[in-house]
Amino acid sequence: MATRTPRTRRRAEALSRERIIAAAVELLDTAGESGLTFRVLTERLATGPGAIYWHVANKGELLGAATDAVVADAVAVTPGGSPDSPQEGVRAVALGLFDAIEQHPWLATQLAAQLSRNPWGPVTPRIFESIGRQVRAMGVPESDWTTATSALMHYVLGAAAQNAANVEGARALGPGADRAEFLDSVSAAWEELDPDEYPFTRAAADQMRGHDDREQFLAGIDFILSGVTARPPAP
Repeated sequence: MATRTPRTRRRAEALSRERIIAAAVELLDTAGESGLTFRVLTERLATGPGAIYWHVANKGELLGAATDAVVADAVAVTPGGSPDSPQEGVRAVALGLFDAIEQHPWLATQLAAQLSRNPWGPVTPRIFESIGRQVRAMGVPESDWTTATSALMHYVLGAAAQNAANVEGARALGPGADRAEFLDSVSAAWEELDPDEYPFTRAAADQMRGHDDREQFLAGIDFILSGVTARPPAP
């Protein structure tokens, strides 16, 4: 908007950017990306579109700001005090992102978009920094900082996104769906696979039954951390 009247300015000042982003996150949680429109947002905030455009230029900027707000909360490793070790710090950041992606069904898609289309925006550096500080504190050689941090970052986001997709898939089965029964059916199907073509999958099929997603996720983090700390410095 080229011209802003005093009335519009007063309305914009009364409506903070933080309130707009918080309302956007609520809409995304309940209605998804398609349900986040400036018309619905103005109705929820009981304001005019000019007041919102004063703070946010378009929907793309709003989605990026909402993503960054959720990520900022997720990677804040302070609720229980400082972690006892850098490894615990990595686990805390990883679990924060894991839970955030599970709680906000739209977040995984937006994170992928931010990482690939807007790596210079605030989201990618925020996640990279939160993990990278812990990697550096572990004594990882500087030549391996980027490799180690990227490996952890991609595992965390990929595994968390897959878990969120599994949760959404379970919800789609209906309120009466039972996770144990679903996993049992998967295990049974794997056990029936051709033993010559899938010997490993058949042998591991029983481990699908009753596994804990969070424990499995953290075990993957530990595998990577073990490799990061054991790897000799790059030449």
